[in-house]
Amino acid sequence: MKFEDLLLEIGGFGRFQIFILFSLCLPRINLPMHFLLHNFLAATPSHHCAIPHQEAFVNLTMEEVLLISIPQEPDGTYSSCEMFSQPQFHLLLNSSLQPENDSIIQHCQHGWVYDHSQFTSTISTQWDLVCEQRGLNQATATFFFIGVTMGAVIFGYLSDRFDPCRPLPGEVPCVPAERCLLLAGMEWVDIKHRTFSGILTSIFWSIGNMLLAMVAYLVREWHWLLVAVTGPCLLTRWLVGMGLFPSFHLSQALRRMSTNKKPGQSYSCISLFRTPVLRKISLCSGAVWFGVAFSYYGMSMNLTGFGLNMYLSQFVLGIIEIPAKMIMYVLVNRVGRRQSQAWALILTGLSIGANVIIPKTFTSLRPVVAIMGKGFSEAAFTTVFLYTSELYPTILRQNGMGYTSFVARLGGALAPLVFLLDEVWRSLPEVTYCGVAVCCGSVAFLLPETLNVRLPEGIEDIEKGVPLDHYVGLQN
Repeated sequence: MKFEDLLLEIGGFGRFQIFILFSLCLPRINLPMHFLLHNFLAATPSHHCAIPHQEAFVNLTMEEVLLISIPQEPDGTYSSCEMFSQPQFHLLLNSSLQPENDSIIQHCQHGWVYDHSQFTSTISTQWDLVCEQRGLNQATATFFFIGVTMGAVIFGYLSDRFDPCRPLPGEVPCVPAERCLLLAGMEWVDIKHRTFSGILTSIFWSIGNMLLAMVAYLVREWHWLLVAVTGPCLLTRWLVGMGLFPSFHLSQALRRMSTNKKPGQSYSCISLFRTPVLRKISLCSGAVWFGVAFSYYGMSMNLTGFGLNMYLSQFVLGIIEIPAKMIMYVLVNRVGRRQSQAWALILTGLSIGANVIIPKTFTSLRPVVAIMGKGFSEAAFTTVFLYTSELYPTILRQNGMGYTSFVARLGGALAPLVFLLDEVWRSLPEVTYCGVAVCCGSVAFLLPETLNVRLPEGIEDIEKGVPLDHYVGLQN
């Protein structure tokens, strides 16, 4: 008897499954608060070069001191990284005059002055990660994703040697949190409720996005913000260690129940590339995951590009994700996973590209298009979690999710660094995000459709194809 047939016999969506979903939704709220914490932890407020005091400035206002000391940009704002080598007093008579001395100091020699109206302190203001040091600021997000990537590899390996999420000595969970939450929620519900399970847990990710905006608004000092976001993780870790979430131990049991695994036979990520069909699925799903993560974090970490207050931008981006998930709940069950995945990612790229050609004078249209792109991006992310879990067989599902998680983190690690390309061409970051999203979205058309198909349990199910008549849930 197949495992999903057994699930239907004992109840495919009963109190046990409801308890699992409830157990998974609560810790999922905290995940985006870490993945997007860089938006506020490393936020760069408006700034300009610090102006050394001179006796000639005694009778001048601060605005006048700025006028004669800092060059202005074409839009009338003061330069963030340049200052005049000598005060241009003649500008007090007529600010439209040209500086008499063309020598402009490219590097601020006395530090910077920051606008603290939105942030008490960030790592940018504490360590002056601006101007020539801007790359280090973006690299902090890359370092975070590199750490997550290493964790996915190391703890993914441990999860194959121990029960997934079973605490090791010292109560350390042995599988990345997002991967554990997904597998436990997807493998222990029947086919009919699989989409519902995936979408529901994903909605709590969006709630976490909105809560991050609220927490960051209340806690403006980056040290305490880090404590406020990290604290709940310690509680969740303790609860897992105490065995409050027994559902976390079940994915390993599911793999042991697979009739396709021979005694003593072991699998690894290399097994994902040994057979033709599975190799194609692995390569294509990896490309899709890279494009989804690359475009999602590229948009999510560009809050200043929406023309709104940073806290409001983060909150709005969290809200827009919920209707996007609701729409995808309908689409993945009507048009299928493959079409939904491909077009959601392609439309994400086209929305990013549209803002490159929309004139900046259209101040109302640009934020709307950007927010629509964020909605498409989240729709693609929601679908890829559900879709990928259905593509890989049970005996390789943890390896498959570990592999795609690794590829996704590479995309997330590269996404912040792309912002630095604006020094080459101002629109180059958007063009890059657009191109990657469209290309990776097109690759999704090469994947098989999994709508109304039971989860494959062995490699043979993948290579020979899964018959639709096994979906006994349709009869209920």
